[in-house]
Amino acid sequence: MSMRLAHRLQILLDDECHRRITAVARERGVPVATVVREAIDRGLVSPAGRRKSAGRRLLDAADMSVPEPRELKQELEALRARRG
Repeated sequence: MSMRLAHRLQILLDDECHRRITAVARERGVPVATVVREAIDRGLVSPAGRRKSAGRRLLDAADMSVPEPRELKQELEALRARRG
């Protein structure tokens, strides 16, 4: 994957975070910047990814009992009557 790197970002890290990132980079034989970019990509989900995730949660949700339309209408009318 070829991407144009056009923006520079400077961040400050505590010693522990820096140690972990440099250790991962060393183990994988890649620059620290690559590890940081990959972590950002994993942490920032795209809007399409969020929609897909929300849809998956809805599809995976447990079934719930729903009253018949007549009962729902009565419940709605009762709630509206209470609000005035």
